[in-house]
Amino acid sequence: MPAVPRHPDTVAGFAGLARTIAADRAGWAPLVRYDAASRWYHRLRTGPGYEVWLLSWLPGQGSGRHGHGPSSGVFTVLEGELTEYARGTRRALRAEALRTFAPGYVHEVVNESLVPVVSLHVYFPGLTEMPMHEPVAACSAGTVQLAAD
Repeated sequence: MPAVPRHPDTVAGFAGLARTIAADRAGWAPLVRYDAASRWYHRLRTGPGYEVWLLSWLPGQGSGRHGHGPSSGVFTVLEGELTEYARGTRRALRAEALRTFAPGYVHEVVNESLVPVVSLHVYFPGLTEMPMHEPVAACSAGTVQLAAD
């Protein structure tokens, strides 16, 4: 496999960048912090037209249902498991799972586990907005329905 370019310019390149950073546990693990009030985040790296964020999630913390404006992205779970709700589906994202998305993608990410989670997010162009959307509505039968994306 070819080396990841210093400044990626394709989805595959950004996915490779995320995997490379994820593999460097000694580089990111000492930076992780946990905040009981909200998700913790730290901008880990920037490059021409992109930025990389490290996030931590305590049990029960979530992103709220949101989009990413004009940004595309790649995210991966470094430790633990997150749950993503998007387009009427629920998906468990475990360590090393990699998700990509384009502008217009709306989702909600939640730590539904009982242990802290760490994730890595790459946005290109860098994240300039994160518009919030209507939250998930619970049905009377106890199942979850998502509003149309």
